[in-house]
Amino acid sequence: MTEFFSAPKLGLLLLFLVAPLVSGEELSTKECENLGFNGLALCSDCNTFAEYVKNEELVSDCKKCCTEDSDDSTSKITYSGALIEVCMRKLVFYPEIVGFIEEEKDQFRSLKVQYIFNSPPKLVMLNEEGQHKETIRVDNWKREHIRQFLKKKMKSGSSAI
Repeated sequence: MTEFFSAPKLGLLLLFLVAPLVSGEELSTKECENLGFNGLALCSDCNTFAEYVKNEELVSDCKKCCTEDSDDSTSKITYSGALIEVCMRKLVFYPEIVGFIEEEKDQFRSLKVQYIFNSPPKLVMLNEEGQHKETIRVDNWKREHIRQFLKKKMKSGSSAI
């Protein structure tokens, strides 16, 4: 009777199972969604993200979930509007989000706040038709970082400034 897993086959199987873990280059779509990176499509967005969030692990996860962009794609994607989605009951845990909503949200005409039960704080970027195109978790962002990000990502007519 022949063994199903001979030594060479077992070694090859282990190589295929361990190689993705060792390289750490890319995560599955589901893993990225669980980390909150379901909308950061371009790696240049991770570089922007790194400017606002000084957490190397988060930036590393972002880079594992992004798609390389060419130099000519740095024309940067912009959006017509945005939503801040957050659970009203959890706002007490996010003073930076509260500060942004209370003091800076009005600088952006096309920015709305939606209170959704049990939702972590996130920005939902919208196209001209109001369809969701990008979602970014902002749990640990400072309000000035949210403001700068929105100024960069929203079309100029969307901002009241």
